[in-house]
Amino acid sequence: MGKYVWNGNMLIERTKAVVDIEDRGHIFGDGIYEVFRVYGGRLFEPELHWARFVRSAQAIRLELLWEPAELEEGVRELIRADGLEEGIVYLQLTRGAAPRSHTFPGPGTPPALTAFTKPMPRPLAALEAGVAVVSRPDIRWLRCDIKSLNLLPNVLARQEAAERGAAEAVLHRDGVVTECSASNIAIVVNGVIRTHPANNLILHGVTRAVALRLAAELGIPFEERAFTLEELYAADEAFLLGTTVEITPVVGVDGRTIGGGRPGPVTRRLQESFERLVNALAPSPAP
Repeated sequence: MGKYVWNGNMLIERTKAVVDIEDRGHIFGDGIYEVFRVYGGRLFEPELHWARFVRSAQAIRLELLWEPAELEEGVRELIRADGLEEGIVYLQLTRGAAPRSHTFPGPGTPPALTAFTKPMPRPLAALEAGVAVVSRPDIRWLRCDIKSLNLLPNVLARQEAAERGAAEAVLHRDGVVTECSASNIAIVVNGVIRTHPANNLILHGVTRAVALRLAAELGIPFEERAFTLEELYAADEAFLLGTTVEITPVVGVDGRTIGGGRPGPVTRRLQESFERLVNALAPSPAP
């Protein structure tokens, strides 16, 4: 973990950071968050992240006291202070600390903003070889497009996947795949990418948006259309999409092999284009 925490006003040492016992994020999960990827000390696709952060705040009627430009400068200062080159920044905003009540606190209660960094290497082995996943029922609420702090169903699904030796849990509602516990998912059928529409049933992933943009640039057809577990089992290719997993091939689902157990050509093309974006953030070598 990094040495510092940013609280919206200043950097403080992590060991001195505190959370009020009645902070509404702590009591109710009443808040939102974002996770930014950092490559070469620079934020990856920050505009998409800030847009989602603002949407999430508006969706739960949480006032933002900072403009995205102010937030970004604070996050960049945190990255510099911690000397983070490769990893993530976790940013969280809650409705603040107030006496416990299900209704919102009064207008004088300021929201609580915190951010910290975490070094995290890229998942190179998974990107190259692919991963196996398992399916679990999607028992989450109906506003999954809000990046809220309420992640208990995701935690339970991911833990079950880990106990079964899988890298991720694919969530489904009555057999219709939505996304995963901490990532989006797409399949490839006859050269066409398919992924669940960006509606209220999934989080509108930044990496998902980037991948669809890259697909358009490469001339790879795609559809934002839901697919079933059976269609996932029969897909030519499948891949996860997420800030920490990037574009990770899926080579097995529920013990069934996908694409002959190897990453497919469409996945590889997307990975190559994504790699160019990452490399563009890396600092130029010294002359």
